[in-house]
Amino acid sequence: MQEQDSKLIARFEKWYAAKPDYVERMTERGKRYLFFIVEEVEKRGMPMEIALLPMIESAFNPGANSTARASGIWQFIPSTGKNFGMQQNWWYDGRRDVISATNGALDYLQKLHDQFGAWDLALAAYNCGENCIMRAQARNRKLKLPTNYASLRLPRETQQYVPKLMAVKNIVSYPESFGLVLTDVPNKPYFAEVSTARHIDVELAAEMAGIPMEEFVALNPAHNRPVILKKDNEVLLLPVENVAIFQANLERAEQPLVSWQACPTKKGENLDGLASRYGITLEKLKLVNGIHRSIKVSSGQTLLVPLNGEQAESEFTAFNTHLPPTDNRLLNALRHTVRRGDTLSGIARRYHVNLASLKSWNRGVKILRPGQHIMVAQPVLAQRVSKPNRSIKRVNTHKKAASRTTSKM
Repeated sequence: MQEQDSKLIARFEKWYAAKPDYVERMTERGKRYLFFIVEEVEKRGMPMEIALLPMIESAFNPGANSTARASGIWQFIPSTGKNFGMQQNWWYDGRRDVISATNGALDYLQKLHDQFGAWDLALAAYNCGENCIMRAQARNRKLKLPTNYASLRLPRETQQYVPKLMAVKNIVSYPESFGLVLTDVPNKPYFAEVSTARHIDVELAAEMAGIPMEEFVALNPAHNRPVILKKDNEVLLLPVENVAIFQANLERAEQPLVSWQACPTKKGENLDGLASRYGITLEKLKLVNGIHRSIKVSSGQTLLVPLNGEQAESEFTAFNTHLPPTDNRLLNALRHTVRRGDTLSGIARRYHVNLASLKSWNRGVKILRPGQHIMVAQPVLAQRVSKPNRSIKRVNTHKKAASRTTSKM
């Protein structure tokens, strides 16, 4: 991309340079994925800065989630993920699949570039949505003003989005100029695809590959449950040097590869009783099945429980329990766009919600800025507001909320 010189870029360069531990964690995680992403970006003839975009989106944390339900290193919300072919179900979330999400993100960015004709505008639209950019351009045309990225009036986060990426680009290009030492990323594939062949426990797959669970999950973060289902197109990602070890151990395996079974339940059944029946703690039953800790009875769903009533030793935790610890009301939350003069207490009064709850829904936010988005999880809100307010939009019509990533660090 074209070289830029702005105060915002310098500000973010300084911000990253002041956080060497954060940069080290981010680049250490990124070494697993960067060779693959760089290859895909090169194949498409895209600017190489795009390979660094997950640093802005998620700090290369494959388990990063947001209050707007964005997930994975590329931070897709459910609807956009589905639009770009990312399967999402109880077992699997393609938004966290490294290959699926990378291809989807690059497809989306190419579509945005074709639409807006410039990469900075495409990146801005990736952040706030194409409708946001189109509205900003229409507003400038009406005022006979330029419609390029620098001239548009955009949400604060979107105004900072490209400068932040350019700051990361400069740091990666010249780390010594900022007093930083980056993790070495060898110019060769880090992982390879391997067929699962059969249903297999996540923990056992990691053991057969000879890698720690943390490494296995970092390469295969799309699996929501402790069992990986064999499907026609299902593959595992393993470090290149561990592929032969996994395949050899899989061929020699004579014991069952799964230690979990699916258990249908009746609506209203006590979860504590079900846990006792199948020899598993209540806490673990909830973790494995992605059930919020406050839920006490079954909704009639199928649950994973230990096979033959034997206590499983796996410490696997479903990824979807890493979402902010609120209740399901946030799934249908409304989003308030902060305007000049807004206060948290004023927003709470406006929507008839408790101030402490409002803060908890928004990760303890303390300072408001114009253009920022605040989640309002009020189940009867639609009945209390007689006319839709232009500053409120359904959260699932946008790619992300302003403070979208909640677990990068």
